[in-house]
Amino acid sequence: MKRLDDLSLIAQVLIRKDKEAFGKLVRKYQSPIRRLFLHLTCGDGELSDDLAQETFIKAYTTLASFRNLSGFSTWLYRIAYNQFYDYVRSRKVTETLDDGEPYTERGATAESVERKIDVYRSLKMLKEEERVCITLFYIEDLSIDKIAGITKMPAGTVKSHLARGKEKLANYLKRNGYERNR
Repeated sequence: MKRLDDLSLIAQVLIRKDKEAFGKLVRKYQSPIRRLFLHLTCGDGELSDDLAQETFIKAYTTLASFRNLSGFSTWLYRIAYNQFYDYVRSRKVTETLDDGEPYTERGATAESVERKIDVYRSLKMLKEEERVCITLFYIEDLSIDKIAGITKMPAGTVKSHLARGKEKLANYLKRNGYERNR
């Protein structure tokens, strides 16, 4: 049903130039896309907002190229992934993700803020490919096949990045006082 709803909205945008229909797609996917960027940028809220906005602009301007070979969400995540890598390539090594302050919600407790900062610090130590795979799999709950489609990596490579990333995260968090609950 979800896929049909997306296709219906896409058709309205393409055929009737219905911007409100695209607005519904934005509202449906803005939180997951922004959350993806928050994790990829290790908590930089402003950068995440900018990248999410650029993703939706790109999606709107290239919507006619959507061929329904995968779901709309997979297509949109692919655009987001490309936006992130365009950003990374444009800044090269001149800037680090450490420069931004981690995003925190208003009213968050000191303990939850501390935990979130630890998670972002642990994500920073991952290679970008590992961070992307970890974020898409564990946070966005996407399948390995979908991640492979989004990143254009073979499924085996995605699995390798997940295994290495998970091990690095576990070691980092264990060294910083987090014990695994069994």
